[in-house]
Amino acid sequence: MPAAIFALASAPGRAGVGVVRLSGPGAGEIARALAGPLPPPRQAVLRRLVHQGREIDHALLLWFPAPGSFTGEEVAEFHVHGGRAVREALFAALSGLGARPAEPGEFSRRAVENGKLDLTRAEAIADLVDAQTPAQLAQALRQHDGALADLYEGWRARLIAALGRAEAAIDFSDDGVGEAEFAAARAVAAEIAEEIQEHVDDAGRGESLREGLRLTILGPPNAGKSSLINALARRDVAIVSDIPGTTRDVVEARLDLGGYLLQVADTAGVRATFDVIEAEGVRRALAHARGGMTLLLLDGSLVDPFAGLPAGMPEPDLTVLNKSDLGGCHEGISISLKTGEGVSELVKLLQQMVQQKLDSEDGAPLLTRPRHRHALHEALGHLRHGLAAPAGQPELLAEDLRLAMRAIGRITGRVDVEELLDFVFRDFCIGK
Repeated sequence: MPAAIFALASAPGRAGVGVVRLSGPGAGEIARALAGPLPPPRQAVLRRLVHQGREIDHALLLWFPAPGSFTGEEVAEFHVHGGRAVREALFAALSGLGARPAEPGEFSRRAVENGKLDLTRAEAIADLVDAQTPAQLAQALRQHDGALADLYEGWRARLIAALGRAEAAIDFSDDGVGEAEFAAARAVAAEIAEEIQEHVDDAGRGESLREGLRLTILGPPNAGKSSLINALARRDVAIVSDIPGTTRDVVEARLDLGGYLLQVADTAGVRATFDVIEAEGVRRALAHARGGMTLLLLDGSLVDPFAGLPAGMPEPDLTVLNKSDLGGCHEGISISLKTGEGVSELVKLLQQMVQQKLDSEDGAPLLTRPRHRHALHEALGHLRHGLAAPAGQPELLAEDLRLAMRAIGRITGRVDVEELLDFVFRDFCIGK
């Protein structure tokens, strides 16, 4: 039988209130030993916490009997004063009464094991904790509300029905019914394969929204790339100097752009060079530009701003001409990072581009993790293999439907859940 576990469920450090969660068999007995009689379920009461005759704190106690709790187990919550001494005294008392500290993600893991959450909802909890922007919050809430689980479980349910028809085609292959059942099963498989393909062909929008969309700033030396990343971040991220080649490595900053997380990278000036270190910086700049968005920043005061750019430059998503305060008559987007002219308009344009790149046109739930993408590609491969099965061999289609159903089931934890749990919960914070 698993032991009761405890952890700080609020942020660490000095605070007005600290929430300590206790879950598992015997949680009620431990709470009674510390605070006296348990309160009515889900009602907060003020209690003195005492262990071995020593008072720990005056705290609010909440009680959640099984199975009506987050984990499905007995759960008690202690809302104590948020000082270090109080927390450590309570932790020592809980350990002395038979509980142990929780591992990362162990509360959510127990909720999955007890059928209170599926894996996609559990992952959404981690995303809610990590959300930094409104767009990340909206996506995590949508997933926590079951948008992804409903989509994947809907496909799995339809595959189960199709598998039943394929099995019928095997059982009634001699009396004419088999051909119709095979055709019906094949039609469902083709529909789901098309829907999965459309779902995975999303240019990584969901993952970019969750992790942050990459924007790489490219351009020749002294075009103003470091000044631009500082202007976007509204702080000094990169060193600004008139000396060419000051930036030799990739310098990154994370910023909230209109509710979307953007990972902006300032890179070494791209030009032909015999300096070994600078050449490595150019190589890293071009390598970093693969994937995400690229902004090419040029010196608009030059007669030919594009002169000297090396071969192999990626096609930029946006080209911007800096130093408009020094003149120049080139067409395109012009700004002056020295005077600030055009910078706010550039930020608005970037925001529109990011929104267009990340937003789902039809509001459908987006893929959020590589684990999901891998399982869906596996399911898609099985469906395509099954669709190639000849009508006279419905058992081949049936087997591929079964394998596709299993691959999709691994996303929500319907199958092979034990082998997934360590992978899914390894990056969770303690207390969740």
